[in-house]
Amino acid sequence: MATINVIECLNRMVELRASDLHIKAPTGPIYRIDGYLCKYEDGEITAEDVEIAFNNITSEKQKSEFCKALELDFSYSIPGVARYRINVEKQRGTLSLAIRLIPFEIPTIESLKLPDILKDLIMKPRGLVIVSGPTGSGKSTTLATMVQHLNANGNRTIITIEDPIEYVFTDDNCVILQRELGADTRSFPDALRSALRHDPDVIVVGEMRDYDTVSTVIAAAETGHLVLGTLHTIDAPQAVDRLVDLFPPSQQHQVRIQFSQIIEAVVCQTLLPKACGHDRIAAFEIMLVNDAIRNQIREGRTFELHNTMQMNMVNGMKLLDNDLARLVNEGVVKKEIAITKCSNRERFERLVKQASNVSNLFVNN
Repeated sequence: MATINVIECLNRMVELRASDLHIKAPTGPIYRIDGYLCKYEDGEITAEDVEIAFNNITSEKQKSEFCKALELDFSYSIPGVARYRINVEKQRGTLSLAIRLIPFEIPTIESLKLPDILKDLIMKPRGLVIVSGPTGSGKSTTLATMVQHLNANGNRTIITIEDPIEYVFTDDNCVILQRELGADTRSFPDALRSALRHDPDVIVVGEMRDYDTVSTVIAAAETGHLVLGTLHTIDAPQAVDRLVDLFPPSQQHQVRIQFSQIIEAVVCQTLLPKACGHDRIAAFEIMLVNDAIRNQIREGRTFELHNTMQMNMVNGMKLLDNDLARLVNEGVVKKEIAITKCSNRERFERLVKQASNVSNLFVNN
C-alpha cells in the first residue's frame, strides 16, 4: 500500500459516518462504524507511513511536546468538513494514532433523542451535574447538546475547560469562552480558579480526573455556580464513590457532606449498536437528587441509591438496566448486546422477561 494520505482518511471518516479511526503499522487504517471496527483499504502500512501522517497534521510545537512526553492530545480541523480529536502514543516503538470525529454542527437534545430532563438540568441556577460513562459513550456530545440548549434558551456566561476543545460554540444568547488545556491554560485546577474570577454562571469541566480539580469543582458549586463535569463510571453510585475516593480518608466524611449539598444529578450513559445494523443509541441511568439521596450520600450509604432511584422512577429517574430492557423490548437493540452493558444481569433478565410477559398478555387478549 502506498504512503497513507491522512487527509483522505479524515474525509472518508465523514463519508463512512465513522466515529473513530485507528492508524498504526501494519494493519491500519481501521474505522469504527456503529461501534464495530472495519477495514476499508487493502494492504499494510509501514511505521514510516504513520510517521508521515503524524507530521502532516501536527505543528512544530505539537511535535516537540510529543517528543518530550511520548503522548499527545490535540484537535485538528478540515475547513467545511469536520473537527477531530486526536491522541498519539507509541506502541512497540512505533506511532499509533486514534482519531475521533467531531462534526461541526452541534446536535440537539431532540435530534439524538436524549432524555428531556437534560434541558431542565442545564437550566439549573447552581450545583453540580455529572455526566458519566465509559470511554466513547458520548459524554462530550451530551454535554455539548446541553450547553447548546442553554446557549439558545438561556442568558449566561459559560466557560468550558477542555483537553482538547471538541465542539466549537458560537455565541447565541450566552457568552461562551472555551479554554484548551496546553494552549490556553496549564491545568484544569488553574483554569477553574481563574474561571471563578471571570464572571461565570456555568463552568464545564472536560474531566474531573484528580483531587485538585474536584476540590476546585466543589468550591465553584458551593459559591453559587452551575458546574458540569464528566467521569468514567458506569452508574450513579460509582460516580459518587469515585469522587469521594479521590480524597484522603480523613477528609472523606466532610467531602460527602459537601457533595450531598451541591450535587443535583448524575447522568450515566452507554452506547449500543441498533438492531437494524445502522447507527447507535444511548441507554441512560439518571439520578435526580432529592432529600433521601442527599441523606444517603452524606451518610456514605451509596449502596442504597439504586433502591431510592427505583422508587422515584415516576419522577424522572432511570436505572440503566431498566432503560436497556426497554430498548430490548422495543426491538431497538439486541438482547445479547444489552447484556454486555447491564449493571446486574439477573435484574436485567427479569425486567426483559416481565415486559415480554405483559406484552404477550395483551396479544393473547
